[in-house]
Amino acid sequence: MIFKQLFDPETWTYSYLIADPVVGEAIIIDPVNTHLDHYLALLQDQGLRLKYSLETHVHADHITASGLLRQRLGAQAAVSQLCGADNADIQIKDGDVFEFGNSERVKVIATPGHTPGSVSYLWRDRLFTGDALLIGGCGRTDFQGGDAGALYDCITQRLFTLSDDTLVYPGHDYQGRWVSNIVQERTSNPRLAGKNRDEFIAIMAGLNLPKPRLIEQAVPANRYCGLDENERQDAVAVREIAPPVRVQATPQDWVAAAKQRITEISVEAARQLLKQGNIVLLDVREESEFAAAHIDNALLLPRGVLEFKYTALPELADPSKTVLLYCKTGGRSALAAQTLQNLGYNSVLSMAGGFEAWQKTAG
Repeated sequence: MIFKQLFDPETWTYSYLIADPVVGEAIIIDPVNTHLDHYLALLQDQGLRLKYSLETHVHADHITASGLLRQRLGAQAAVSQLCGADNADIQIKDGDVFEFGNSERVKVIATPGHTPGSVSYLWRDRLFTGDALLIGGCGRTDFQGGDAGALYDCITQRLFTLSDDTLVYPGHDYQGRWVSNIVQERTSNPRLAGKNRDEFIAIMAGLNLPKPRLIEQAVPANRYCGLDENERQDAVAVREIAPPVRVQATPQDWVAAAKQRITEISVEAARQLLKQGNIVLLDVREESEFAAAHIDNALLLPRGVLEFKYTALPELADPSKTVLLYCKTGGRSALAAQTLQNLGYNSVLSMAGGFEAWQKTAG
């Protein structure tokens, strides 16, 4: 695989190129319009076809090259459906999966807060966080519909629950740093480490930062994938919804497909979240399994009746509350997590390895 971290010194912006040289397909994340010629030369030199141009949000500090890359190369521009970028080819939703190369997958994780439509992308062991999570910081929340509470929730409940050694590649850095990882940010990020939600909101409210220099030009342009009025008139937008993950006929394939669309966490991460509290723990096994043994304070909601009985649990009345699911080995809980997401719950986690993994690490 080819992986390149590209940098724009004028706006301190990182862009990322990922490619499969055997198949000759590539994607780019957060491209900058002033670097268009460099991208074109890089793709040509490597013999690559650009399939997708992925945005983490509608940027306020630089103008994207997504629209120009679409015009020149036919790459599909993808932006969150909550960003108001109607000109984009693909309106991204949480859990979408972008496939390229030989079975390479990039998963979308909604990370609202910096803007309502901010997303992060997970590829293999690498997380591209845009302006949501930065190295030793996070994106500001004082304009473009920002919400400090939402940002805290998605970072602590969605990103910090990923594997400790997941690499964090931010959208910007102003101190010459290139990469971090989840455990470093969870334990030492000064805005987040050891801070509760109210403390974080107070920190964000007191930043008092000047507006980005290019905000008046960048935001309107980026809602049109970076194109100016003349370029918009010349552009032919091919509007497609990102294709869903193919679901095969076997239960194993159903589980594999579900795991591409949900957030799965380790037993260790699950234990940490349960210690922190304010989380609903659901056991989606059968009644007999639950009666034999279960995790303390777990609620029983078998996978087979979840759609019919979830409304009977008062603990699930708030769809914004974090819900952690487990089963015997992690298959049924992945399917149940996808079901809850489809029902409107926006912070659902599945415990990898299930109750068997929990028992193996007990004590």
